[in-house]
Amino acid sequence: MLPFNSLRIVCLSRALVHPNWPMSNRQSVYKTVTCSAHVMAISFLKDTWNSNMHFKSLGKQRKLIYYSNPVSSPRNYCTGQVQQNCWNCRQPLDTTPAFFCMSCKVVQPPEEGTSYFKIMNCDYTFTLDTHKLQKRYLQLQRSLHPDNFSQKSVKEQEYSESHSALVNKAYQTLLKPLSRGLYMLELEGMRIEEGTDSGADLEFLMELMEINEALDKARTPKEANKIGQDTKGKLAVLTEEIDAALLRGELQAAKALLSQMKYHANIEEKVKEKLSEFM
Repeated sequence: MLPFNSLRIVCLSRALVHPNWPMSNRQSVYKTVTCSAHVMAISFLKDTWNSNMHFKSLGKQRKLIYYSNPVSSPRNYCTGQVQQNCWNCRQPLDTTPAFFCMSCKVVQPPEEGTSYFKIMNCDYTFTLDTHKLQKRYLQLQRSLHPDNFSQKSVKEQEYSESHSALVNKAYQTLLKPLSRGLYMLELEGMRIEEGTDSGADLEFLMELMEINEALDKARTPKEANKIGQDTKGKLAVLTEEIDAALLRGELQAAKALLSQMKYHANIEEKVKEKLSEFM
């Protein structure tokens, strides 16, 4: 039997978890992870499959639990699996994340590690329903806005302010495709650094240069609008391609496409600035 203070887990392959996946989608993964008895989570490779391992202490035993979801990311839920209790009445909280206690109706502290998708009750997908997102945002702000807690305790006021700021951040991040896609990559352990040209070849950069030059030379709103419409079309195509890449689990391809989207989104903002000059 392995000692409790050192547990070695060997992840042999993606195919072992999802045996029905086609061979083309099976990427061999071999990783040994050493966990101390005080460690409750495992850090995976950046581009591993959509599943999560979680350790739960049960008396003197250590139990390994697998959460598998080939459609949505494991980061769609809060990493904390321990039953939470209300800080005020100590009753168990029924939902995750729990904004309010169902027993005493008191606002609860934000749960660390909860993804924006979980907070906004949205599916973990690049093409999420923005109407549902906006509806959820208004609902949460009506109930969590600090103005509603001006006569409450200091602790409740602090919790409401934290929740309100977090909801604002989650909403702004998930509202636009670019920030949403970058956040999804961040959840998967990938990041597009500022000032880098990841996925941008010379031909693409030359095309961007020509678009910027045409925008600078635009002398009428019609000319600027034409560039704006063309850019919107390219962003729409990129949105579909990024969604397809993420669904296939091709994170490097999604990263390159998101890098292109950043450039076109920048041009879209420049078009707005140019149009404002004609007003």
